[in-house]
Amino acid sequence: MKKSLLALAALGAFAGVAHAQSSVTLYGIIDEGFNINTNSGGQHLYNLSSGVLQGSRWGLRGTEDLGGGLKALFVLENGFDVNNGKLGQGGLMFGRQAYVGLSQAQVGTVTLGRQYDSVVDYVGPLETGDQWGGYIAAHPGDLDNFNNAYRTNNTVKFTSANYAGLTFGGTYSFGGQAGNFTGNQIWSLGAGYNNGPLVLGVGYLNARTPAASGGLFNNGGTTTAANAAVTSPVYAGFASANTYQVIGAGGAYTFGAATFGLTYSNIRFGNLASSYTTAALAARRGQSETLNNVEVNFKYQLTPALLAGLAYDYTRGASIDGASRAQYHQGAVGVDYFLSKRTDVYVVGVYQHALGDTLNAAGNIVDATAGINNLTPSSNQNQFTARVGIRHKF
Repeated sequence: MKKSLLALAALGAFAGVAHAQSSVTLYGIIDEGFNINTNSGGQHLYNLSSGVLQGSRWGLRGTEDLGGGLKALFVLENGFDVNNGKLGQGGLMFGRQAYVGLSQAQVGTVTLGRQYDSVVDYVGPLETGDQWGGYIAAHPGDLDNFNNAYRTNNTVKFTSANYAGLTFGGTYSFGGQAGNFTGNQIWSLGAGYNNGPLVLGVGYLNARTPAASGGLFNNGGTTTAANAAVTSPVYAGFASANTYQVIGAGGAYTFGAATFGLTYSNIRFGNLASSYTTAALAARRGQSETLNNVEVNFKYQLTPALLAGLAYDYTRGASIDGASRAQYHQGAVGVDYFLSKRTDVYVVGVYQHALGDTLNAAGNIVDATAGINNLTPSSNQNQFTARVGIRHKF
């Protein structure tokens, strides 16, 4: 009997040590609200939608201490729609993130799986859409991916340790095409500095054949025909590019309760119509299009529980065959009130005005139309949307 009790005590002690060295956490966000859209394809739209301020999700995060400062880790993160229970990200089980890797405290972390690129990691947090504005306040069509509209599959990622506020990293995504090493290939680099009131970030993203099946724009649960996945009128006409490139930078500085921020991105769609044969696109084979985006944002912590924000964003494209350049002016305003550390209610309004000419998906020059990110595009140059929502974190 004594031997049995001793064995049980030993097993209990071992289980306690194992538990102390590893952990698994369940976490999530539920974001729901009411929306008004003044021009949804020519019609007013009133509806409920999920995951605007932050994508609704649940996830599992785990670590295991392997000794000597080395840890194993994993993240499995699911996106979903509160209103109908459907999976997000094209129906993928863990469409937001899914990766496993190793971390060394003094060096950094290497992970493998479906992940975020360096532009998202280092520059994205400095734009309004990743703060108080949600995806409707992201840059038009999220053309620079600051708001993480597109994730990367088959990705190897390195994230450095924190060196007195400085971090850096990069990603490489294998295209997965037999006999074509660079097809659908994606890579990125970035760095950030966060120390005291100053935050800085830079990033670079390069994606080959982005709109092809399995490419950056088209790697959800159900891949579609090339170019069909891109619905934003801001760059649908350039999605036939062989190369999509983003150079981004941003910064923020906090004075007491006020924070001023600035972001810049240069977006280049290189070698248009590299694999498309419609007459209009074929005529543009080998051409490139470049757009530039600048955002100025401001937020003020009125009280510990109440935050207010303002932002202005400007996007300008290159001239096409001598036609006027496409321009997009966008303003956003928001208020966020925290009922507790885990629950807040918010109001966000966004207005966008388009000018000039652009290309449509068929490659024809058309009048630029407004296209607030992730909404049905406007039928004319203007679009306004407003949202009242509630967010709960667990």
